[in-house]
Amino acid sequence: MGSRQVSEHCKLDAESSSYLSRAMEHLDFSARAHDLILEVARTLVDLSGAGDNRAQDLLEAFQYRSLDRNLFS
Repeated sequence: MGSRQVSEHCKLDAESSSYLSRAMEHLDFSARAHDLILEVARTLVDLSGAGDNRAQDLLEAFQYRSLDRNLFS
């Protein structure tokens, strides 16, 4: 998914947007990581059948990204 598709299909509520902003700042994620986190969060939403992005899915996506970063760096 390109950046345009990510912004179209991975919209966040205010709470999730706040989490993402803080994570980008404090965890030093790149712009690419930003999009990947949103894609993973969207996948988690799709798997749960919730319909809309939820903060808990975004937080779970952060955990996967942090795990990936720790294992491969």
